[in-house]
Amino acid sequence: MGRGKIEIRRIDNSTSRQVTFSKRRNGLLKKAKELAILCDAEVGVIVFSSTGKLYDLASSRSVNSHSSPTPYSMSLLFSTSAPQI
Repeated sequence: MGRGKIEIRRIDNSTSRQVTFSKRRNGLLKKAKELAILCDAEVGVIVFSSTGKLYDLASSRSVNSHSSPTPYSMSLLFSTSAPQI
């Protein structure tokens, strides 16, 4: 028996939205870590909360994942050559 499907839309209740964000963020970061370990892949994840707080993960030991992004690094991340989602 599988889980029921939910409608993907914005959660109106701010408390429920924050709880859901926290749980899903943790799940996303866990899956990214697992992918890096299982597949020996370089994985990077950047998530901004609705309040603007940054959460990140980088699988490479050469990357300092606790430094704040600079305007230059963010412009590289969101440059026009990157695929748009």
